[in-house]
Amino acid sequence: MAKQLKITLVKSPIGAIPKQRATVAALGLKKMHKTVVMPDNAAMRGMVWRVRHLVRVEEVEE
Repeated sequence: MAKQLKITLVKSPIGAIPKQRATVAALGLKKMHKTVVMPDNAAMRGMVWRVRHLVRVEEVEE
């Protein structure tokens, strides 16, 4: 089974720099405390690493 990442927005990106706001939007997170499930690959991990102070991440099995 492939692993996936469960990503939750826990802090508002309003005060973040524009590049971080764009990354949060690209992850599909629009509102606080909303969660998306994304595939666990290098691209997703890189995006999460850029906004690690704004999100909470959990690994889940499919």
